[in-house]
Amino acid sequence: MTRARVQQISLDATPYYHCVSRCVRRAFLCGRDKASGHSYEHRRQWIEDKIFALAEVFAIEICAYAVMSNHYHVVVHIDKAKADSWSNFEVIQRWHQLYKGNVFSSKVLRGQTLAHAEQTKLNEIIASWRERLFSISQFMQIINESIAREANAEDNCKGRFWEGRYKSQALLDEAALAACMAYVDLNPIRAKMAKLPEKSDHTSIKKRIQRAEKATAPNHSRQQTKGLMPFAGNPRADMPKGLPFRLTDYLELVDWTGRILRADKRGAITANTPEIIERLKISPQHWLYCASQFESRFKGLVGHTQVLKYACNILGLKHASGIRACQQLLC
Repeated sequence: MTRARVQQISLDATPYYHCVSRCVRRAFLCGRDKASGHSYEHRRQWIEDKIFALAEVFAIEICAYAVMSNHYHVVVHIDKAKADSWSNFEVIQRWHQLYKGNVFSSKVLRGQTLAHAEQTKLNEIIASWRERLFSISQFMQIINESIAREANAEDNCKGRFWEGRYKSQALLDEAALAACMAYVDLNPIRAKMAKLPEKSDHTSIKKRIQRAEKATAPNHSRQQTKGLMPFAGNPRADMPKGLPFRLTDYLELVDWTGRILRADKRGAITANTPEIIERLKISPQHWLYCASQFESRFKGLVGHTQVLKYACNILGLKHASGIRACQQLLC
């Protein structure tokens, strides 16, 4: 039985999640239909634009993404502290960028004063809106609904466009996060849609590489890509907000992994293994397997055994599906 979403997402366990949505119809989400010759490539930009637009409204940051022919991946970071810091007025402004709101919130935006009872009721509604503005479910729902409407209108048809609700994986530690991000960034490489990460369109890795190439110094703030969660460097006492890796290390890791996955002898490991793999305490063989089979090999919770057990305790689970794969590959 499919578990309720509330049983799969807990910010006490981790703020990082990998989400995937797949198209239900044989018609392409993106790409080119060889039978009809019709191109749907422009829809990739629809999804990419929507992801970035919503990230500006939600307290959700984008770590990685890739738009494929019949599905898309996105790795997100939920920033609850950011949502909690918003004033009630800012919550209303953000919500009105997504929906019409209600009579009370519309009055506030017009500068009108509410009666005490009206303000009390609106405060209750704002609390609900605030929670929904850092909800992955709300984030994915808006993306999928808008894309489905546009695609159905373009195809002149009705009916379900997506396979069902999106799938998610909780990334419980640095190893799981790095492996999942690399898996997402290298999707076009594995699918033979591109030969190099910097050539893979509509992916986060291409944007990061293009931005990094313009920087004048390693790990300079100008290397960071607008709209994507920045890299903050290796974990330390005064750790700033951001991904717990150095950008240069991650780009080297993705490049190294991508070259091996594209090699004639899949899995032939070169001698110059990136140092970050050693820091993450994953063997090169296990890393390559994770970076190529992450979605299919792991289930809802992904991480080392100890953090996996901790997450199960928080979520009220007696055991985690896929714990054996985590024990074999991440420990």
